[in-house]
Amino acid sequence: MRTDRLLVVVAVVAGVALIAIGIVYWAEPARSLPGFFPGQQAGSNHHHVKHGIAAFLLGIACLVFAWFRSGPKRAAAT
Repeated sequence: MRTDRLLVVVAVVAGVALIAIGIVYWAEPARSLPGFFPGQQAGSNHHHVKHGIAAFLLGIACLVFAWFRSGPKRAAAT
């Protein structure tokens, strides 16, 4: 597999994962987040909206990057 294709696949996987993480941040209060998520606090009903927005936007950015990297290559100008 060429490195361009590998980079696109990694960007798509990272983008989908980050979007899913953003949705988890919006849907679950801080007490219900997995322990490895930043912002997990026992007994807290607070939702981490900013964490969710940041993760979602980074996921979209990864997908846009993959989209541009997977497009047709331009011929060199002569």
